[in-house]
Amino acid sequence: MYCHAFEKNSADYICDQSHQYIKKRYTKMSIIAQSAASVLRTASVSRTALRNLVATRGLAMVTDRPTPMVAGTPSAFLPAVSTSSGNLPASLKMKTGQIFNGTSFGAHKSIFGEIVFTTSLVGYPESMSDPSYGGQILVFTQPLIGNYGVPSAEKDIHGLLRHFESDRIQVQGIIVNDYATRYSHWTAVESLGDWCSRHGVPAISGIDTRAVTHLLREQGSTLGKIAVGEEALDGKLDDYFPDPNLRNLVAEVSTKDPLQYNPEGDVKIAIIDCGVKQNIIRCLVARGAAVTVLPWNYNFNKVADQFDGLFISNGPGSPSTCAETVSNLKVTLDTYQRPIFGICMGNLLLGMAAGLESYKLPYGNRGHNQPAINQTNGRCVITSQNHGYALKDTHMPVGWRKFFVNANDRSNEGIRHVSRPIFSVQFHPEAKGGPKDTEYLFSDFLDQVRADKVKRQSANVFFDQEIQREAAVAFA
Repeated sequence: MYCHAFEKNSADYICDQSHQYIKKRYTKMSIIAQSAASVLRTASVSRTALRNLVATRGLAMVTDRPTPMVAGTPSAFLPAVSTSSGNLPASLKMKTGQIFNGTSFGAHKSIFGEIVFTTSLVGYPESMSDPSYGGQILVFTQPLIGNYGVPSAEKDIHGLLRHFESDRIQVQGIIVNDYATRYSHWTAVESLGDWCSRHGVPAISGIDTRAVTHLLREQGSTLGKIAVGEEALDGKLDDYFPDPNLRNLVAEVSTKDPLQYNPEGDVKIAIIDCGVKQNIIRCLVARGAAVTVLPWNYNFNKVADQFDGLFISNGPGSPSTCAETVSNLKVTLDTYQRPIFGICMGNLLLGMAAGLESYKLPYGNRGHNQPAINQTNGRCVITSQNHGYALKDTHMPVGWRKFFVNANDRSNEGIRHVSRPIFSVQFHPEAKGGPKDTEYLFSDFLDQVRADKVKRQSANVFFDQEIQREAAVAFA
């Protein structure tokens, strides 16, 4: 009986408290509504005053101010507006004949390139500044682009860009369905349109990107051009479509001189720069490595003894243009016994040096949700990818095995040596953007490098001791 009474009193108390809470909230909301209604009825109240009233009630505020947002200031919480012009006509023409009309919101110039698409939902600043996109017109399948603006070019303690993968936009141009002129993010300093205009990159909105993607999936990656202004308005687009993959795009994006990062690191890693992303370098230095970035055609074999490991980076275009790098790597595989790791273009070049052939995929794999199956343990991981070429792995060379295979199209996603610390992957374990399921590969690589260094040091100590013993016997 006591229990029933207790339960009844508890229930009454809870109901009473709930009623009082609802009553208070209703009263508060009524006051806010009455205040807003009062302002609306007052004709002399300016629009600015109305915005201030809404802001004091903690509601979302819309502003027409074009001032870019700066992190750490009150304006960082308000949507800003792009100042780039968005009223010029623009067109995308495919080599296969299709023409798509839209509106320009980037640089007012016409360009050529290979039309490719990415299924990434976020990370457009990282994608557009990725050197692997060199020579390409990038179509975003995500309809809304530009809503969080573009961040600043600030650098970390190692001098690496925090928000971009290189110091400029690498794509030839971009195609979007819906460009967000209003942007809002605490790190944003300018709009996507302003960023494109500043770097001389054309951008088109109002395009049916689903239709473009469907065509690319049906007919494969296609050459195309972007026309802006009078050229697009006239509709007289010629049939000249130069193929950027015939150029050595790697040479265009690679460093011209050696660069060093984190020189005090405990192991020394050389990077063959075919278009290395900033986050790849960051993943190495964050794990304690001293990194030296070398040009794409640098003969690493002349300085191999100075480094504890070799890394071969990502890059744009066709691997066939990097015959000099492949030739150098063939010598490296024969003479260099220390760990080697490659990513994307690095996987292609390492595979070609080992005896495999590369081929062009129909429309490539680009996005943040590509599944790859580890052939050593059967586990499937989600990866970030951006490549248009792959290795033919039907017949693997002696001593080599498949490392990863794409779960969708069964294309090669990596190779490894069976007895030496050498491996490479076609996807991007450093992400930026994308999942970090395979970032552990950097740790695996550096673990191998450190283990190999300890082994070599131990062998040197043993060798020195043997020399000392022989010398002692000789003089006895």
